[in-house]
Amino acid sequence: MRGDRQVGVLILGLPPGPSAPKLVQTTRWMRSPVKLMEDCRERYGETFVLRMSRVGELVFVSDPPSVKRLFSADRENRLPEGRTVLLEPVLGRRSLLLLEGDDHLRSRRLMLPPFHGERMRAYEAVMGEAAERELDSWPVGERFALHPRMQAITLEVILRAVFGVEDPARRERLRTLLVRLLDVTSSPTAQVVGLASRRLGRIGPYRRLMRVMEEADGALFEQIAERRADPEVGERDDILSMLVAARFQDGGQMDDAEVRDQLMTLLLAGHETTATALAWAFDLLFRRPDAMERLRAEIAEGHDAYLDAVATETLRVRPVVPSVGRLLTAEAKLGGYELPAGTAVMPSIYLVHTRDDLYDDPYEFRPERFLDGAPDTYSWIPFGGGTRRCLGAAFASFEMKVVLRTILRRAELRPGTDRPEPYGHRNVTLSPRNGTPALLDGRRPRHAAASREDEPAKVAG
Repeated sequence: MRGDRQVGVLILGLPPGPSAPKLVQTTRWMRSPVKLMEDCRERYGETFVLRMSRVGELVFVSDPPSVKRLFSADRENRLPEGRTVLLEPVLGRRSLLLLEGDDHLRSRRLMLPPFHGERMRAYEAVMGEAAERELDSWPVGERFALHPRMQAITLEVILRAVFGVEDPARRERLRTLLVRLLDVTSSPTAQVVGLASRRLGRIGPYRRLMRVMEEADGALFEQIAERRADPEVGERDDILSMLVAARFQDGGQMDDAEVRDQLMTLLLAGHETTATALAWAFDLLFRRPDAMERLRAEIAEGHDAYLDAVATETLRVRPVVPSVGRLLTAEAKLGGYELPAGTAVMPSIYLVHTRDDLYDDPYEFRPERFLDGAPDTYSWIPFGGGTRRCLGAAFASFEMKVVLRTILRRAELRPGTDRPEPYGHRNVTLSPRNGTPALLDGRRPRHAAASREDEPAKVAG
């Protein structure tokens, strides 16, 4: 493990960190958070502090005991300012990602049921059909990027399973608006410039964001109004219908603005992140042809153990979100330091997942490591943890496996480049910089792929 470990001795005050100005550190984080975290771990050890513009000091920790203590105090701690600054303009102030305390728990309880058990599995057909239709459009024999194709699949799933949009024209309109919205907010530069322009009023990138937001909100409120007017809304299984029909313990319900905020939250948390995880999965499998072949074989035989391991290992070695944050409301002993109340602490998902005392060859993609059992709770945290653990974690993992299974049953894919993908930074996610280039040599017809008795056959076109 690179860097020193603090063991047994508590140090008062904040840990060491870079001395560069806040703007320099912020720019480095926006451009390459992985490189910055790696450099800091190498120089300062596993616990260090970064200083960011508009946010202040952030203490990064990556040892599982500290992560456990921090997540276990979620009912007391709060969110650091940075999350609100970056996400509120798009998600809205009632987003589950931004609510705190009793308000957060109240909304979380209301939203949780659709993401578990058989109700979640009811979306499997939607996921599989979205993947099938998208695969049918891929060019044969031409290099193309997989990441946008995965985004098309996960957005279709959101529009159907979450938003419940049945009308093709409205679905196409929403798709266009939401893609524009995500594009406006995607690049690190847009985030930095957008934050600066907010302080100056509705000018520049912020004004453009607001125009797109107003159009998208109009379409969303139309969909919400339609559901509220539907006398059979309680019989529908899309998540919007469930939110409209659900009641809090006091008998109240979410108003239209809060429903809108939760839909946007599910869009950002369930579309971009799952698509990115899928793009990383293909890139990692491309670099391990033996793993790809084993996965194909086990899928053909109807076994899911290796598929589960591939999804778990992908989220370990390529976590989509690099870190999460908590604001201490009381003094806490974390990462070898006694940190005062008011400290913003960032459990680094990436640094936890690449500790060599937790994982042999931590930078290597080895799905086999998870065939004998699930990872330890606080050593594998791609969805965060505590009461703020990603609400759609089970949904995202399930969708990831359905899409991988569907595509690998039919598609003869190979890498479009001989180099593994470097990290890019899109929205709050770590994405493949070049979109995971791929080549489709051929695809089986749907009926042939569905039959496990058929021999592999390439069908061009």
